[in-house]
Amino acid sequence: MILTIKQSECLDILEDKTHKEIIFGGGAGSAKSILGCYWLLKMSLKYPGTRWLMGRKKLKTLKETTLNSFLEVCKMQGVINGTHFTINGSSNTIHFTNGSEILMKDLAYYPADPQFDELGSLEITGAFIDEVNQTVSLAWQIVKSRIRYKLDEYGLIPKILGTCNPSKNWVYKDFYKPGKLGEQDSHKCFIQALVTDNPFISQHYIDNLMSLPKAQKERLLLGNWESDDDPTKLVEYDNIINLFTNTHISNDNDKYYITCDVARFGADKAVICLWRGFELVNIFDYSTSKITELQTAIVALKNKYNVSNNNIIADGDGVGGGLVDNLRIKDFVNNSKCLNDENYQNLKTQCYYKLADMINTDSIYISAELSTKQQESIIEELEQIKAADLDSDGKLKIMSKNEIKQLIGRSPDYSDTIMMRMWFTLTPTIKKFRIR
Repeated sequence: MILTIKQSECLDILEDKTHKEIIFGGGAGSAKSILGCYWLLKMSLKYPGTRWLMGRKKLKTLKETTLNSFLEVCKMQGVINGTHFTINGSSNTIHFTNGSEILMKDLAYYPADPQFDELGSLEITGAFIDEVNQTVSLAWQIVKSRIRYKLDEYGLIPKILGTCNPSKNWVYKDFYKPGKLGEQDSHKCFIQALVTDNPFISQHYIDNLMSLPKAQKERLLLGNWESDDDPTKLVEYDNIINLFTNTHISNDNDKYYITCDVARFGADKAVICLWRGFELVNIFDYSTSKITELQTAIVALKNKYNVSNNNIIADGDGVGGGLVDNLRIKDFVNNSKCLNDENYQNLKTQCYYKLADMINTDSIYISAELSTKQQESIIEELEQIKAADLDSDGKLKIMSKNEIKQLIGRSPDYSDTIMMRMWFTLTPTIKKFRIR
């Protein structure tokens, strides 16, 4: 097997005694999937009776793509289907004559199995997830937790490999960015690979990448992790960054507003935002909070900045209802009917579309003094404002909060609180009638 320099680097890390979580990611055509398949084949043959996982978001796609890469690697190595191994299409398992096996798994997030209980009793020796950026963070964590089978017998440590192209989600946050900043955990590793690192690739393939539109070329040819060509995204990344520098927005004479996202049953973060017009002047967050604590904070802001109750709104779902009733403020009900009979699934969707429009036109300014972590969290959450069911002819929808939680590993509490400011721009128009 003739490996590229980057493949060799990754294989060395896969065989060391230090790193447990490895992402081999970057541009298209860098032979990432081939490396993952080669590693699984090598380990299966080297350690008889072991059990490995080959995963992808959709099993059907895995069989059409990753499995073909595996068969190509087997051919290169002289490992013959039907002689050295067999593939059982019913159980989705590759069986080797030495007793080892590779389980092919669907790792998509399904609401009916939010905790991936289907993998609950699984015991494996190691795992390779292809196009891992398409899966949710929890899938990676659950698979990782199942790696324990025959490790001690062969003196191995748990290893999980993910391959992918650049994507602004949990892979970016947990691997690419810490690796770039030199802040990566010692047991994790990110290796960037580009098509130019693969001397065996056809020039025609590179030419095709060169002809792609700018956003796709940035990702797939240049391996740019800061670029995003997701067709479902509603907010441009550059405009999100502009939020913190939109000093042209002058709101000195505008009214103050307060928006509050109440932590549901204490599970999420509670956030309060103070606005002057469309300038977000202060953000307060609470990892744990009582309703009385939030009430006290809102009343203090109300009195200090002379904010009318008509300009204060809070998430009335769950425990937030008590806050709304006690303070007699506006009640934001996420799943309620949208205002003014517009074509949105619900009020929350309508407000997020309005927020996306205002961000994309540089109409909001965040002047609040924020920690680096707060600013990064806001950026990450706003990047998840994405349309859902684009092929549907029905009402406009956005990605659900639960899906976002799975992608970024937490609740989008900052963006939800910012989104509620849009309610005051969408309040129903009161029809006036002349009295005769």
